[in-house]
Amino acid sequence: MTRQAPLHNCASMPYDLIDLRLFTAIAEERNLTRGAARVHLAPSSASHRLRQLEEALNTPLFERQARGLELTRAGETLLRNARQVFARIEQMHADLSPYAAGIRGHVSLWANTHATHSFLPDDLAGFLKQHPQVSVSLEERTSTEIALAVASGEVEVGVLADAGSGAGVELIPYRRDRLVLIVPGGHALAARAQVCFAEVLDQAFVMLHAGSAIHTFTMNAAAALGRHLDVRIQVRSFEAVCRMVGAGVGIGLVPRSAVASAGLREPPLVLEMDEAWAQRDLQVCVRQGGVLSGFAAALVDRLRQSGLQARP
Repeated sequence: MTRQAPLHNCASMPYDLIDLRLFTAIAEERNLTRGAARVHLAPSSASHRLRQLEEALNTPLFERQARGLELTRAGETLLRNARQVFARIEQMHADLSPYAAGIRGHVSLWANTHATHSFLPDDLAGFLKQHPQVSVSLEERTSTEIALAVASGEVEVGVLADAGSGAGVELIPYRRDRLVLIVPGGHALAARAQVCFAEVLDQAFVMLHAGSAIHTFTMNAAAALGRHLDVRIQVRSFEAVCRMVGAGVGIGLVPRSAVASAGLREPPLVLEMDEAWAQRDLQVCVRQGGVLSGFAAALVDRLRQSGLQARP
């Protein structure tokens, strides 16, 4: 069998993707013979490759035990990193596959939960209809992550609510919105027009899933007050938050636009939040002084125009 070229032309890395795939298979099977079969190698060839890999790394990767192979600490570290390598390769293939299907352009866009669940679906649909030869990869991230990624050049375009210091990025107004508290009819706060966040920290909350940008933002707002929210249930959309709150499961914190777009027959009651951070105007974020690709520039222009048309 012809051996692949090393991953890197460096004497400190004399191993290749086959070695990493074999190692991962053996680690997951906890058995050399079964691991070798998964990557279509003979056990003798697999044993030789594994021995060479351990020699190259100058550390044992497995402990041989009666019940099978157990990873050493070094083996655990290599397995974690090998999985990350293969995940990045899969993502690379996913990013390149549109070009094989005739796509001539691609734009990477990161956006916070608010934008992803409210305004972007319609605006991206219009952009892609206008540019059928373009693909867009959209990832949901926190505003801080978005600003850092755009400033470093990792992504070309972001949509966020708060860029912190804003260093290294240019912000373009996109949509105006505000976080509001929603409560079910008959709730003790229903007669109030406005509340402070600190007043509701003892209430049970309905929230978007952990890992969503607005979940992180809300938990951080509570932590800043030295408190931890009682999250009764987590759901996957703002519409689901509104439905759960309307059904009396708890209270929620959502953008005002999410209540209107939910289209519920009996929407929850809306209370204004007496907090400066409740104003969550969305902005398009690009690298300061950077030059956008043609399709990225077209997307930014589309989002800018859409925001202008929506303003009163």
